[in-house]
Amino acid sequence: MSAALDGKVALVAGATRGAGRGIAVELGAAGATVYVTGRSTRTRRSEYDRPETIEDTADLVAAAGGHGIAVPTDHLVPSQVRALVDRIAAEQDRLDVLVNDIWGGEHLFAWDTPVWEHDLDKGLRLLRLAVETHAITSHHALPLLLRGRGGLVVEMTDGTAEYNRDTYRNSFFYDLAKTAVLRMGFSLGHELGSRGATAVALTPGWMRSEMMLDHFEVTEETWRDALDRVPHFCISETPSYTGRAVVALAADPDVSRWNGRSLSSGGLAQEYGFTDLDGSRPDAWRYLTEVQGVGGPADATGYR
Repeated sequence: MSAALDGKVALVAGATRGAGRGIAVELGAAGATVYVTGRSTRTRRSEYDRPETIEDTADLVAAAGGHGIAVPTDHLVPSQVRALVDRIAAEQDRLDVLVNDIWGGEHLFAWDTPVWEHDLDKGLRLLRLAVETHAITSHHALPLLLRGRGGLVVEMTDGTAEYNRDTYRNSFFYDLAKTAVLRMGFSLGHELGSRGATAVALTPGWMRSEMMLDHFEVTEETWRDALDRVPHFCISETPSYTGRAVVALAADPDVSRWNGRSLSSGGLAQEYGFTDLDGSRPDAWRYLTEVQGVGGPADATGYR
């Protein structure tokens, strides 16, 4: 896949860390020019107050073999998103892949807290960051993507449509946000399919993001040290795994067969044959349903 996307242009909206960074880097490794956006830069941090920056992501894209371009953008501000898309149009005259990965809600929801007890301002802020940003970005970016045929839109969420349909996801606000993005993949598929483009919703599994590793006080090299405390972490995966899923979709000439569908990194690995960085193929959502969800002992045998 090292040259699978030569000449292609991608926008990864929300690429500062986590899945967005992993996707951007893997798109670069496949030869793409990748515009990466976010609010954390080397001169200004978002409310997350973390060290990762979009400039660092752009450098990682370049190191992987692509062309990374960092553009500070608050996707809640339509004028900034419009300026971003105008810049891509002026510099590239095309957009082949749009990844809507804006989130920013990790500190805004309280686990297992009913809506009447949840902080309302934080819950509404979460919905704005997780849903409104995606709508604004699609509104401004899709006309450029539709200039050519075969464009791909990836709406990043947490959970498959099947899993989320039957499972309460952490809180009213979190559940609503992730379900809304799943529906975006479906709705955009309806609107784009007849116009020669494809839209999907995509979820990683239990992802070893920078924040997750910090939470468990481990690194990517030592993540297995957390298994004594969180045994089901054995099914976890790197952000690169989701990135490889996006590359596989973007390089597939028959990608339209997935239009409007809810997909997962693990499911696509079985379809396309890519692996995570360690050579395994974690299938987290099947594991969550068949093992963890029924109270089984932690054992990823047969699931990665």
